[in-house]
Amino acid sequence: MRHTEGHKTQRIGWLRAAVLGANDGIVSTSSLVLGVAAAGADAKGILVAGVAGLVAGAMSMAAGEYVSVSSQADTERADLAREKMELVTQPVQEQAELTAIYIKRGLEPALASTVASQLMQHDAQGAHARDELGISDSQSAQPIQAALASAITFSVGALLPLLVVLVFAPATLMVAVSGSALLFLALLGAVSAKAGGAPLLAAIARVTFWGALAMALTAGVGALFGVAAG
Repeated sequence: MRHTEGHKTQRIGWLRAAVLGANDGIVSTSSLVLGVAAAGADAKGILVAGVAGLVAGAMSMAAGEYVSVSSQADTERADLAREKMELVTQPVQEQAELTAIYIKRGLEPALASTVASQLMQHDAQGAHARDELGISDSQSAQPIQAALASAITFSVGALLPLLVVLVFAPATLMVAVSGSALLFLALLGAVSAKAGGAPLLAAIARVTFWGALAMALTAGVGALFGVAAG
């Protein structure tokens, strides 16, 4: 019988990268726009800074995710290679390890030994990868997937405040960008909570608080530099 039940944890890899990318896109671009605007730049300068921030941020996110997740994948491969060698050279000890794991999880020693023996015969490396190392196909590191998800979602998030810059007049730009950014962040928190099965209000509060703090600090720095330059 085919197992068709879906689980939230199967989404962890791409969901983390997607939420991180979109959140950074909204927060960093909105903060950059507010900082440049507070320093007294004109509409063209604000837009150029925002577009540059989008491109640089998307590439940085993609590179950072790829390097980070690739390092994780390298570690997983090294652990799997070691397990493969130990299964050849120390099969008895490896089966004993599985038995001990299953006993710790609540199985009777005799049943744990039987389960370990049968799994070793069926797929020894898969059993050790899953139960000893915690590595499974649904949660294994995927560098390219993470990099693309981060770059795309960062770009989407960064486009939102840039559209606000195009629509609103310079006199109302700071209020419009900060207000819309908080709205976008709240929506992102709600979507991520829904996708991940997390509490809705906690997810919204988390992203909006840190986004508001980042924008406030950046705007304050921009204002200080604008006064100093003036």
